[in-house]
Amino acid sequence: MSGTTRREQIEEMLKDDPDEDGFLRYCLAMEHLSAGNEAQAHTGFQALLEAKPDYVAAYLQLGQLLNRMGEEDEARTVFRDGIAVARRKGDDHAANEMSNFLAMLG
Repeated sequence: MSGTTRREQIEEMLKDDPDEDGFLRYCLAMEHLSAGNEAQAHTGFQALLEAKPDYVAAYLQLGQLLNRMGEEDEARTVFRDGIAVARRKGDDHAANEMSNFLAMLG
């Protein structure tokens, strides 16, 4: 895989791996986000949450992205859903972090 970008490497791994836990999908969405490709990151996080609705970190990242994109109502919904999932999974840190972002949105 020499000479390929990290995004390309992740895409190649996704072809060979069913990505049972969603980690590669999360990494790919984060690569798009890091590269400034907000639309592709948005699509990636949404697809991840459709496939793996318990992937807590995706709610946090998607909520923040939506807020930056000016989609505050949608961001609120994502944060609320993420808080519920995080609490159900016992991830108090993530639930609190998303609660703080939600509070900032008013």
